[in-house]
Amino acid sequence: MVVPGHAAGGENGAELVQAAESAEGPLVVVIDRQPLFLAALGSLLASPPLRARLSYAADTASGLRLVEQAGQMSLVFCEVRAEPISAAELAGRLAQRTPRVPVIVLGESDDERMLTAALDRNIAGLFTKDAALDEFMVGVRAVLAGHRAVGSKLMTHLLSRLEDHSFTARRNHSQLSATELDILSMIGQAKSISAIAESRGISHKTVRNHLANIYRKLDLRSRTEAMLFAARMGLTS
Repeated sequence: MVVPGHAAGGENGAELVQAAESAEGPLVVVIDRQPLFLAALGSLLASPPLRARLSYAADTASGLRLVEQAGQMSLVFCEVRAEPISAAELAGRLAQRTPRVPVIVLGESDDERMLTAALDRNIAGLFTKDAALDEFMVGVRAVLAGHRAVGSKLMTHLLSRLEDHSFTARRNHSQLSATELDILSMIGQAKSISAIAESRGISHKTVRNHLANIYRKLDLRSRTEAMLFAARMGLTS
């Protein structure tokens, strides 16, 4: 593996260094402004059992070019404060590609608010940079398998925030219509928009409209918060 060093011809001083190719392992782009963190994460990902083939970028514009040049990319890691394209926007663009490219967003421990605010976006994984090694690697493998993963520290922060407005949410729970309660219970069961639409015999747009009303009435910010709230209210049993 080539450890990222000085800029290699990228625009705006971006560091674009591609790791030596191996015969196995997923193709991965790591985007971060800190060379030491890039080197540490790159070493971890390139080692067994993942054996990733790595490329590096110091900004999201350069990282996006790497994905486009590669043609087919398995996974992108991006810091939450990345520029000039935000991590959330980058994830949105890559989610529209065929095949879809999942994005794991990383941040410092004091970036918890920014990270949890991204839960309702097209982001496949969220972790703080001080996450436990085993937990992080399990999450990476889960994302590569097509699932979503959230670090335990972020989930604790999210649960604390839910506790802060639990009284308001319980009070507003009675304001939900029968249809909204049914859709919230299906969200709690991790059903997709398509599955909910088919079950209710309505369009995807109508499901999203109901979800927007549910989020507003319960003061929720993301699908993950809605899933947790449904579980807390016993709607998933």
